[in-house]
Amino acid sequence: MTRLWAPWRLPYIRRAEKGGPEGDGCFFCADARTPRRDRRNLVLRRGKTCFVLLNRFPYTGGHLLVAPYAHKADLAALDSAERLELLDHAADMQALLGRHMKPHGFNLGINLGRPAGAGVPGHLHLHVVPRWSGDVNFMTSVAGVRVVPQALDELYGELKNALSRAT
Repeated sequence: MTRLWAPWRLPYIRRAEKGGPEGDGCFFCADARTPRRDRRNLVLRRGKTCFVLLNRFPYTGGHLLVAPYAHKADLAALDSAERLELLDHAADMQALLGRHMKPHGFNLGINLGRPAGAGVPGHLHLHVVPRWSGDVNFMTSVAGVRVVPQALDELYGELKNALSRAT
């Protein structure tokens, strides 16, 4: 068996293990309650019912998460205002990433429940993932490792600036 050491993932695993049904330990709930820490938490935008943040453990550079403030597990639990704002933010972020990062395509998706791949199964969130032709390089093919070429803090600054110019 080949081992890939990724100690930077341990904080994510510990946070996910602490998540409870009322949002205890849920990083989405914690980030929603602390706007003064938006830069540290990589929160790019806040709306009335939802917010957008960079994924700390991205599939690729620019991987964003859109989540409601409320700790709700699936789409049927969201009210119409939350559903509308969730998709409005996703559309706006897709356009922002398209202008700023020039990807060739996007994956947008929601994983409901741990068996479906949800890392935070109790708090619904939508992934916005920019993709490029040829972004599956030898590391992914051979080692099952993704290479993200830009630091999150640097990308946060760039996207925050681009977002302020867009409004």
